[in-house]
Amino acid sequence: MAHAIVIGGGIGGLTAAAALHAHGWTVTLHERAASLEPVGSGLAIGPNALRALDTIGAGDPVRALNAFQGEGGVRRSDGRWLSRTSIQTAADRYGDPLVVTLRAALVDLLAARLPDGALRLNSTATLASPGDATAPATVTTSTESGAGGVAGEEAAGLVVAADGIHSPTRAALFPGRSPIRYTGLTAWRAVTAAPAGSFTPAEAWGRGTVFGINPLTGDRAYLYATAPAFEGARAPGGDERAELLRLFGDWYDPVPALLEGVDPDAVLRNDVYHMPRPLPAFHRGRAALLGDAAHPMTPNLGQGACQAIEDAVVLAYHATLAARDAASGDMPAALAAYTAARRRRTAQVMRRSHRIGRMTALTGAVPVAARDAAVRLAGLLGPTALVRQADMIFQWRPPGDPA
Repeated sequence: MAHAIVIGGGIGGLTAAAALHAHGWTVTLHERAASLEPVGSGLAIGPNALRALDTIGAGDPVRALNAFQGEGGVRRSDGRWLSRTSIQTAADRYGDPLVVTLRAALVDLLAARLPDGALRLNSTATLASPGDATAPATVTTSTESGAGGVAGEEAAGLVVAADGIHSPTRAALFPGRSPIRYTGLTAWRAVTAAPAGSFTPAEAWGRGTVFGINPLTGDRAYLYATAPAFEGARAPGGDERAELLRLFGDWYDPVPALLEGVDPDAVLRNDVYHMPRPLPAFHRGRAALLGDAAHPMTPNLGQGACQAIEDAVVLAYHATLAARDAASGDMPAALAAYTAARRRRTAQVMRRSHRIGRMTALTGAVPVAARDAAVRLAGLLGPTALVRQADMIFQWRPPGDPA
C-alpha cells in the first residue's frame, strides 16, 4: 500500500492516520507540538462518530468511557427547564448514546492505534506541492531537536491536512482572503470535580451567554461557556475563572460552586470562528483537508470533533479504493469522491450549528423571551422532540457499513 503523510495530531489527524494504517497504508503523522498531551477539556462523541470509530476498533473503548446518564436538556440561567429529554431516548433512537469524555482519553485511544515510528513530534510539515494523477504530493519538514532543527522533504501518494482552523494547507490550496470569520463569541472550557451528589447534564441559555455541564468518569465534570467578547480579548490579569464567576456566578446551582472549585490555571479560552461559505472542495491533487481545516464550525452542536472523525474514515475509505487498484487507481478522483461525500453534509452541520449559536447570542429582553418560548413549546411536544432534531446528524453511517 502507498505512503500517506498526515499533518496535525489532533482528533481528526489521529483518526485519519489510524484509519489509513488499518487499511494497510504506511503512515507518517507530523505534529509540531512536543507531545500529544491534549488540552484539559472534554468533548462529546455522538452516535455518528461512534460508528465511524467502530471502523478502526475504537468505538467500544469510547463507549466504555460514558458517564452521561439520566436526563438532560436546555435550561434558563435560573435553572428553569426549557426542553429536556432522556439520554436513553436518544440511545434508543440512534442505537448508541452520546458519550462525553476527556479529550485526553480519546487522544490516547487513537494514538495507541498507530504503529511504532508513525508519529513524529516537534515536526512541522508544510505542503510544497499537492501533486496530481501522475506525480506524488510533497511536503517540506522541519524537526526540532536538542541539536537544533533538521529540514527535509518527503513525497507521498496522499497528504492529509488536519492542521486546524487557521490551516496553512488550506491557505496554500485555496489562496486569497481567509474564509473564516469571528463570530463575536469567546468560549471557555474546564474540567473540575463533580458536585456532591448527582447533577443533571444541561446547557443553560442566558442573555447572550451559555453555560454547559456534563458528567465525566472519575467523579469529574466538564464545563463549557460562551459569551460575547472582542476578538482576542482576555480576562484582566489573565484570571479566566474570575471572569467566569463574574458572568455566571449568580446562575442556578450548582454552577457557582462548580466554578469556585475550578483550578484557575486549568481554564481554557478560545475565540469562536465559523466559515460563512463552504470551500469549493476539500482537496486538490493528492492533498485533502479535514476537520477544522476544511469546515470550521461553532461548538453549539458538539460536532466539531465528530465531523472530523467522519471525514477521516470517509477519506481513508475512498483513498484506499484508489490505492488498491494500481492499474486504474486515480487518487485525485478518489479525493473528489471524498469531497462529494463530505462537502454538503458538513456545510449543513456548519449552518445549523451557527444558527443555534446566533440564537444563544441574543441579548435583548424581547428576542430572548421569544427564543425561550419557542424552545419551551418544542419541548412540550414530547421527550423525543428535542432528539428528533438531531436525526440528520446522528443517523449517518460510514461508507461500507452493511446497515
